[in-house]
Amino acid sequence: MSREADFVVAGAGHNSLITAAYLARAGYEVLVCDARSIPGGGAASEEMLEPGYLIDSCSTGHTLIQTNPLLVDDELGLLGRYGLTYIEPDPFAHVAFPDGRQLTMWLDLERSCDELARYSRRDAETYRRMLSEYDRVKHVFAADRFNPPGFGPSAEQLLAEHPDGDRWRRRRLMSAWDVIGAEYESPHVQAFMLWQAFQTLVPVDATGSGPLAYSIVYGRQRRGWTIPEGGSGRLTEALVRAITDHGGTVLCDRVVSRLLLDGERCVGVETEAGEQLTAREGVVSTIHVKHLVEMAPARAWGEDFLYGIETYDVGLSGFAVYMATTRPPVFETPDGPRSAVSAGLAGWPQQLLDHGRRIRDGIYDPDPAWLLVATPTLVDPSRAPAGHHTVKFLSGQAWRPPEGERGWDRLKEHQAERQLERVREVAPGLTDDAIVARLVKSPDDIERSNRHMIRGAFHGGHRGPSQMGALRPAPGWGQHRMPIEGLYQTGGTTHPGGSITGAPGRNAAIVILADRDRKLEEVTGLSVS
Repeated sequence: MSREADFVVAGAGHNSLITAAYLARAGYEVLVCDARSIPGGGAASEEMLEPGYLIDSCSTGHTLIQTNPLLVDDELGLLGRYGLTYIEPDPFAHVAFPDGRQLTMWLDLERSCDELARYSRRDAETYRRMLSEYDRVKHVFAADRFNPPGFGPSAEQLLAEHPDGDRWRRRRLMSAWDVIGAEYESPHVQAFMLWQAFQTLVPVDATGSGPLAYSIVYGRQRRGWTIPEGGSGRLTEALVRAITDHGGTVLCDRVVSRLLLDGERCVGVETEAGEQLTAREGVVSTIHVKHLVEMAPARAWGEDFLYGIETYDVGLSGFAVYMATTRPPVFETPDGPRSAVSAGLAGWPQQLLDHGRRIRDGIYDPDPAWLLVATPTLVDPSRAPAGHHTVKFLSGQAWRPPEGERGWDRLKEHQAERQLERVREVAPGLTDDAIVARLVKSPDDIERSNRHMIRGAFHGGHRGPSQMGALRPAPGWGQHRMPIEGLYQTGGTTHPGGSITGAPGRNAAIVILADRDRKLEEVTGLSVS
């Protein structure tokens, strides 16, 4: 059996759906296929526990995509036509520290600064200053993020012309800890800022993570931990409608096994079931590049590209606990009970640094110093039966458990229980009788659920100077065009990386249209930002 379209899109994550939606709007016939039974990749919501409990299987927060012209200018009508709605929770964060003290951050900047001042007045003023400093350069980082490499001035070029450019050229190559440790004095404030910076599972002592000390809290302070009403999958649903309304097709349960080549050109894909999906114009992939290179002969890629993929760092692994509950986690504080959509536990700075190093080195961490407790139903009751909640614990963890154990299948429930014990020390109401159902996913399980998440790494690859911009996924191949003619790559393995940003998807569309002498503004009727 075979099907044909102008473009075949292999993978239905949010980025490839964005690319497909722009191409469909441009008048091309697009055919999207995905290995899973539902589209969305990391932007999916599923009743994985009990009927009526809608769980975000991967992403919950959509703060980073809010600055994408896709939404700012509503280029595809996702907001105005297809019903996508976002909620900005307040407070935007609540964190408990090892000594029992806790910190709550609010959308009201003055209230947040008052909270920080309980630990250090100097740190409160530093926070205000750092937000202002980032505000002056945010357009530089947005221009870098929302354009393909080489399709405009680089961040380095823009910073060279900026009054604050020299400072930021240094900060871009520092680590988040370099910045936070130098700027803040209170260990509590340092721990909170590191907890925020670690949200993308980039080690906080990693070279190039310095901007995370600014950008993450800037977005949270401005928009909260923004979540889609109805679940993360609502973004996917809106994109699928944008595709099908323009004549496109989205197919699930299609596992791509190889690329179809005609000479040196990619002309389609073949699934494990033997179905051939052929493309008149080109193939767009969001398959992880580690898998992609196995789908065509080595000679088709070239030695340099294969070296780039061989040395590509897939990033840190995640560990998740999903729960359906009769009540939310409520943190007990001296100022009364506190609940937040984005809450959690933060170890001391050195513990957070050690935690990232342990994961990076493949060492099991029995008590992760970074733990996210997400409860979206606090502001979005549509995700659960009346009065009930969905709760997700997310932490970093080693890809493999300690030697001698029988793998994660034996250890994961113990790790989940340990995390619950720790949360109950500050939120004692989350008792066993409040938990209707629970599902634990180790790094192994995460990869089994989504082949793109190699070793349980959510974000498509580590983000650092060695594999960003023109170096992502491989040096010289950062413009979405792959070594095989007619093949394009998008998703978290391309610039600017993972998380729900939509940037790789929109950027890939810019390149594909440019290769056909067309521009995005022609398709959207708007000016490209």
